[in-house]
Amino acid sequence: MAIGKNIRTYFQGTWHDGDVPIMSAADHGAWQGTTVFDGARYVDGMAPDLMAHCERVVASARALMLHPKQTGAEIFDIVWDGLKRAPKDAAVYVRPMMWGIDGGDFGILPGETEAGFCVCLEEVPMAPADAGARLASTQFHRPLLTDNVTNAKAGCLYPNNARMLAEAKAKGYNNALVRDAMGNVAEAATANVFMARDGVVFTPIPNGTFLKGITRARHMANLRADGVEVVETVLTFDDFRAADEVFLSGNLNKVTPVTEFEGTHYQHGPITKRARQLYWDWARTTA
Repeated sequence: MAIGKNIRTYFQGTWHDGDVPIMSAADHGAWQGTTVFDGARYVDGMAPDLMAHCERVVASARALMLHPKQTGAEIFDIVWDGLKRAPKDAAVYVRPMMWGIDGGDFGILPGETEAGFCVCLEEVPMAPADAGARLASTQFHRPLLTDNVTNAKAGCLYPNNARMLAEAKAKGYNNALVRDAMGNVAEAATANVFMARDGVVFTPIPNGTFLKGITRARHMANLRADGVEVVETVLTFDDFRAADEVFLSGNLNKVTPVTEFEGTHYQHGPITKRARQLYWDWARTTA
């Protein structure tokens, strides 16, 4: 599924031009859904937190009981080798992926052989800074770790997110504010979420129902270093209705201002703008 253009794929030890086939019909990932991925960004010659994303795809594979051959450092080097061929002014979505090849017991348990591996590079532009999200509630919630592999960035989790987005779209919105099984806010359908009230930033406390995003952690560190109080806590829909600002945090666009949650409207405010500025200031100093 291509979402961008000018695709290049690393598979079986070499780079290929285009969206090449990587999986066979009998691969465990094809029929049992043992697929994991991660997403990093290359923008203006920078790849912020690339190593962390490479290490996380390895951890995700292990969470699905796969056996990755590549280390995070090896994937990092492969990605940079591919990015050297990209125009410096291109915005590239970097997606390392792993999947099960052979099956084990009953065909359900992954086998002991090494996981399949590829990297897909796609040119995907960054969204404009003022491109806002409008959130709806959804009947679907984030699963618990006892129900699903919420400690991995796994493909099998995303049909649930798709249901959330479809419901939000049917209501006239473009994203969803999602609760966990206890009824507290976990994240949005596509990203982690922050809110600000009276100058303090709040974000849901990790409880095993959603990934603690790499970009989320970067925003928290940047804001705290800038003197902003950032609190991880239990949050409800009512907390978000009382917020001054809300923004989403994800790798694809880094900061997305939220303009509405089902009739509650927000400004594209100073903290949201500051979080974006701090992120790119940090990225430029670490490139």
